[in-house]
Amino acid sequence: MSIPKEPRQLMINIMYLVLTALLALNVSAEIFNAFEMVDEGLTTANKSLDESNGSKPELIKEAAKKKASLAEYADRLDGLRSLSKEASSYIDEIVDQLIDASGDNNGVKDEGDYVMVLEKRELKGKKSYDGTTRFMVDEGKGDELKDNIMAYKEKFLTFVDSVDRAKLRTELPLTIDEVAWTKSPNKKKGWSDFTFGHMPLGATMPIFTKFKNDVKSSEAAVLNYLAGKVGVGGATVVLDKFTVVSAPRKSYIIKGEKFETDVFLSASAGKDSQTGLSISVNGKSLRPDSDGVAKYVTTANGLGVKKYNAAITVSDPVTGEKKTFKKEFEYEVGQRSVTVSPLKMNVFYIGVDNPVAVSAAGVNSTEVKVSMSGGGMGTIKKAGGNYVVNVKKPTKKDEFAFINVTAPGLTAKSEFRVKRIPSPVPMLSKSRGGAMPAGEFKAQQGVRPVLDGFDFDAKCSITEFVVVRVPKRQDPEPARNSGGKFVGKTTSIVKKATAGDKYFFENIKCKCPGDPAARNIGQMVFNVK
Repeated sequence: MSIPKEPRQLMINIMYLVLTALLALNVSAEIFNAFEMVDEGLTTANKSLDESNGSKPELIKEAAKKKASLAEYADRLDGLRSLSKEASSYIDEIVDQLIDASGDNNGVKDEGDYVMVLEKRELKGKKSYDGTTRFMVDEGKGDELKDNIMAYKEKFLTFVDSVDRAKLRTELPLTIDEVAWTKSPNKKKGWSDFTFGHMPLGATMPIFTKFKNDVKSSEAAVLNYLAGKVGVGGATVVLDKFTVVSAPRKSYIIKGEKFETDVFLSASAGKDSQTGLSISVNGKSLRPDSDGVAKYVTTANGLGVKKYNAAITVSDPVTGEKKTFKKEFEYEVGQRSVTVSPLKMNVFYIGVDNPVAVSAAGVNSTEVKVSMSGGGMGTIKKAGGNYVVNVKKPTKKDEFAFINVTAPGLTAKSEFRVKRIPSPVPMLSKSRGGAMPAGEFKAQQGVRPVLDGFDFDAKCSITEFVVVRVPKRQDPEPARNSGGKFVGKTTSIVKKATAGDKYFFENIKCKCPGDPAARNIGQMVFNVK
């Protein structure tokens, strides 16, 4: 598509592109709702972790007063809390920058990065792939995030005795999976491309919230470690306030999958706590291991939010007094689903490659099968991480081309209309007609077709036209021209242009990719001045 220099026409083109982009957007609203539900669930979990982590330092400081040698563990608390806040703030900063990059991109997150949709404030770039890919992948912010996450993990370990770091390193959830992207069938360039490449902004929000969850969970793990240290050697329960913690492997699972979570008492409830630990979920007793962790496993049968109640009982080894602590937790069960999204327009055009993204939630990409049926004589093939559709014949009224997606446990069919490439606009220089100076007119080399506002890289060509010169008080001079460039008699007629002449360009025909025959795209009239 040619890019005009005139501000007015440029604005018209931009407005048209925005409209066509909106029309082309075919991502299911339910999918984005699911992302928001996951993000809200993680945010709720983060608040619970903040409450839990906020209550532990005072308990650790109080317990450390019982023995001078324990003071060093209490002294580590302020630095640990500061590190956790620093890591969370860093992630928030990246999120703010990404929201702006996908919004009005004015260098700061503000109201220009949001829109009101049905009286609800939403991210302006919620469904945008471009800002996420550009900022996180192309500009290297994803690699910076990866490096800093691993750096923060090592900083958390500095609050742990050197002899215990190797064991705790494997337990801290703050980590980067450097293996998964190498096995991706989509040939990703690295972890950043695998995690953020071609991901809509709304889909990345749970990823960042999950990283914040990992930060807070890592803080909780170190706090539990310090709590255990100040309780070693005591004859009674060192901490007199407890919090039940459930650490699910995944808070959002697919129907039919296993839900698995670790339920344990935070602080010094391990094998050396001498607390007579007992754990139950929904009234069913679970066997804790030597570290005081019990595993709860159940099958996800229904959809939606599921709740379970955990109870932990501890006893004072000296007095025999028992205390029971209870807490309710929840997780969400989702449904497998398929999304078919055209990446340019929601219509397939003949003669060009029509890119399409196909994604299946809860299904391994290698198990997804994609095919075409219906009208349009279409074919679909894999192209990088997406697919390319090619069609040969326009669909009739009430006829559609279908993309069929099958995977274990689900099938889906998306319908599309098939059209020919829109007729281009004939132009001489930058004009469709009207007044033109004689010198400028005589300098023209031919008629060109312009596909205004068409989002594909398609080139149409002029096949023929008739030009008629009508000079003042003289007979008209017609000429038939083959092709778009002026040749033969047409050239001499154009060179004769003088003020007062009129030129009619008629029966202008052109051929676009996929056209079986040339099409008439109208006429132009010029007044030479």
